[in-house]
Amino acid sequence: MKHTNYILALTIISTSFLSCGNNNDKADGYGNFEATEITISAENNGKLMQFDINEGDQLEVSKLIGYIDTIPLALKREQLEVAKSVISSKSKGVLSQIAVLNSKLKTAKINKLRTENLIKDNAGTQKQWDDVSGEIDVIKNQIRSIEIQNAPVVNELKSIDVQVKQIDDQIQKSKIINPVNGTVLTKYAEPNEITAFGKPLYKIADLSTMHLRVYISETQLATIKIGQEVTVKIDDAEDMKTYKGTISWIASEAEFTPKIIQTKEERVALVYAVKVDVINDGSLKIGMPAELWLNNSNNNNQ
Repeated sequence: MKHTNYILALTIISTSFLSCGNNNDKADGYGNFEATEITISAENNGKLMQFDINEGDQLEVSKLIGYIDTIPLALKREQLEVAKSVISSKSKGVLSQIAVLNSKLKTAKINKLRTENLIKDNAGTQKQWDDVSGEIDVIKNQIRSIEIQNAPVVNELKSIDVQVKQIDDQIQKSKIINPVNGTVLTKYAEPNEITAFGKPLYKIADLSTMHLRVYISETQLATIKIGQEVTVKIDDAEDMKTYKGTISWIASEAEFTPKIIQTKEERVALVYAVKVDVINDGSLKIGMPAELWLNNSNNNNQ
């Protein structure tokens, strides 16, 4: 028992000595690094013909990294083009009939004008004028009838054009194009696998700037603002490694302190979440713990 008390006393003395050596410094906030993670999913169904990425790869925006099999789509597009050609040939026959009737209509209108001039010179009769007018009405009715018959053909051609555009869009979406600059965090698929619309292919995040999410008390809220420069520290081999950070977001509503990093007494307190942007030199990782030091605090350990 005496031996145990002796060890306990030495521990307390050692802790007190270390605390004095650290000037009782305490960070203004504690949290973990985050990054905006984006899951890229397949936009089409089929066999994954090419997929050239690995976890940890640095990808640039708009880079083609693979594609899904487009042979079935290409065959369907070719089938639509053949159908369009057949229907177009029918439509051309109808249009040629309309062209002939329009030519007759033009001639009939010229004859009508001549008849009117003859009547003015008392060289023509009303019957001649009536015959020409009747011929014009017949030709117009014939054109209208053919146009009505041709309407379904025109609509069918428009429908095929829309289907071809849809196929072209699906072929384009079969290309896997990286949407953002970043690092591949997780790879979910491999070449030659069968994928489906909405199936995740890989997860990517821009790790060049990390976001440290910390929680501060209401009393600290008045001392910070968006755009303010702060100090961020992480554990290093021997001492703390220091980074410059900028406050980019402050929560508008309070929340209860997260249980994972706070004492029992602090868990019942209301705090505000804050995000700090930190330029990553390659050492910062997602989930890594860090400390926030406001620049107006006592930072003797920097």
